Amino acid sequence: MTEARSGPSNVRKRKYKSDGVSPTWAKRTIEGAGIWATCVKGKEKGTVGELYDLFESLAADMWPVEGADSTVNDHSNGSDADGDEDDVEAQIAKEVAAIKRPKVEKRFANCLTNTQCVIFMSCKPPIDPVKLVMKHVESVQSTGVTRTKYTHRLTPVSGSCVANIPELHSLCRRTIEAFSAQEKSEGSPVTRKYKVELRVRNHNTLTRMEIIQEVAKCMPENYVVDLDNPEVFVLVEVFKSICGMSIVEDYYRFQKFNVMELANAHNEPERFEKGAGRVQDKMQKDVGTVEIAGDIVSTAANLLYSKKAA
Repeated sequence: MTEARSGPSNVRKRKYKSDGVSPTWAKRTIEGAGIWATCVKGKEKGTVGELYDLFESLAADMWPVEGADSTVNDHSNGSDADGDEDDVEAQIAKEVAAIKRPKVEKRFANCLTNTQCVIFMSCKPPIDPVKLVMKHVESVQSTGVTRTKYTHRLTPVSGSCVANIPELHSLCRRTIEAFSAQEKSEGSPVTRKYKVELRVRNHNTLTRMEIIQEVAKCMPENYVVDLDNPEVFVLVEVFKSICGMSIVEDYYRFQKFNVMELANAHNEPERFEKGAGRVQDKMQKDVGTVEIAGDIVSTAANLLYSKKAA
């Protein structure tokens, strides 16, 4: 009975875990630099596939793999030799050499999140997730083509750590030093206005105020807080027990890196005439809500005064 159960039909491995979202071949830990992505609910599998294709295409242009040109030349030379049917041994030798050629290591890996609508793609050096995302959102804004179907927002993180105060402090120092080094190379430091953009998911150990205060302690002296018109944005992503961080510019101009909103702004400009998308729309709604609340209060006060006078 035991031998019958161990047949080939019973040892078939599942491609996905019981949740139907997380593939068995994905990384089990979230660490290092990478890109957080949100997507349509129930379309996590398709999102992972389209992000692989998108990131690999962008990385091939920004950070070409050494030896890729020689591989193309080998294929072209092999196609010329296909016409010579007599030289079979040479053709076999080329095919064997192609098989023995070392495989190119994947520079992106999907990490398990076990959460609907949330995906994390880790990046290996020399990939810079901030430059990669900026390149893509600039393209989407200028062309209106997202090159994805289910992806909503892309949030790059230059590094990740365990979500506690000491690790957060260390990560913040490293991230700010790397960003400040780029500014120093461009010239003398000037006063910069910044804002902390924090997003917390499935985490209840650290409060939002504790995280923001710890980030503020690590900022250089020439950086001042400006919540209304910031120039630099400190993106902090806290997911379960993991914290990721990066520093970017033009975060609001690119619709908080929401590629669908960028595409809509390009393809349907009439919807964005009064503002710059959902970011400005939210501000306008808040102002409208305050005005309506003020009218309600004034009306109630007038009614109360009229009753007393009567």
